[in-house]
Amino acid sequence: MATKFLTATWKNLIMANYVVDPALLEPYLPNKTELDLFNGNAYVSLVGFMFMNTRVLGFKIPFHVNFEEVNLRFYVRYNDNGTWKRGTVFIKEIVPKPAISFIANTVYHEKYDTKKMKHVATETDNELSLSYQWKHKNKWNRIEAAVEKPAQAMIQGSEEEFIAEHYWGYSRYNETTTFEYNVQHPAWKIFPVKNYLIDCDFKALYGDSFSNLINATPNSVFVAKGSDVSVLKKRNL
Repeated sequence: MATKFLTATWKNLIMANYVVDPALLEPYLPNKTELDLFNGNAYVSLVGFMFMNTRVLGFKIPFHVNFEEVNLRFYVRYNDNGTWKRGTVFIKEIVPKPAISFIANTVYHEKYDTKKMKHVATETDNELSLSYQWKHKNKWNRIEAAVEKPAQAMIQGSEEEFIAEHYWGYSRYNETTTFEYNVQHPAWKIFPVKNYLIDCDFKALYGDSFSNLINATPNSVFVAKGSDVSVLKKRNL
């Protein structure tokens, strides 16, 4: 059985999902994977959430236990001897802790970047308001959502289920080598979103290819309650 490399709780995930031209993502595809489509569409997601109670190989890294993350990701699948595995590829993952970036980039060849970040969460019996913010070149970017409680089970076959139900990670080491790792967690419940706000300089953060997202309207926005998560050690495909 593969060893757990990282354990944590992922909490209150705002997921803003955009339909994009598949050709936009082709340069980022790891070898041996292909785009995973929903109703014929390719998606990228801007995701903000909290990492809580983080442990690496069972150990807490001082001052690196609870922190924000914002990532831009897309979805792929890999045919493993006749079994399709559905996974995620990250364009960039932003965190406020340099040790997390160093470990993830070194061990998993991910695309972590360290920036100043902050978050706000306010909760009542019936509502939850969330804000994740990250600073790039003197601009505070943000993704926010206000939701109604309680969380509800995802509808089978829905876009929300497609986005959330990817249990593998794939990273491109070079043109021929791909790293794969399993991400284990139960199916998440989601909160109905009342309103949201996205203020993100996609061009400055992710490059010219993603500049059209600055003024684009997401195809969907939802908030997943989250759960305990285990990231297993990687393997080379």
